[in-house]
This record gives sequence, C-alpha cells and structure tokens, in this order.
Amino acid sequence: MLTRLLAALVLVASAAPLARAQDPEPRPRVIEIDPIDVVGRRQQPAAFYVLHRSSLGYEVTDLRSSFVRRIVESVRRAPL
Repeated sequence: MLTRLLAALVLVASAAPLARAQDPEPRPRVIEIDPIDVVGRRQQPAAFYVLHRSSLGYEVTDLRSSFVRRIVESVRRAPL
C-alpha cells in the first residue's frame, strides 16, 4: 500500500510540470495602472531668432618670397 501511495504521489508530482510545459503560448504579463490627471501648461519659448551664415572673408595670400634664407640665418645664430 505504501508503494502504491508513493507511486501515485510521484505520478502527480511529475504531471504538474508536464501540464505547465504543454502551454502552447506563454501569456504576457499585464500590469494595470490607475489613470492620473496631469494639470499644467506646456512651456513654450518666448522668443527665437535665426542666425544667417556669416561670410568669413579669408583671402589666400600669395607667397612670392622664399623663407629659406631666413631659416638658414636663424639656424646659424646662437640660441637666446
């Protein structure tokens, strides 16, 4: 009798996970939240402005003189 009771208990215990594993699709968890009222005003900018692209006005300089002579002179002088 004890063996039959033990066998029935094992059978019931092993059937519970099988029933849970045969669930075709898990249900999503649903959390319900009570609605709340938010009272107030949205902030809006008081003023705005648009900056236009500025012209930089750079000019390419034409280097007509060579700086090699000045570089050689600076190397020959004693350091300060």
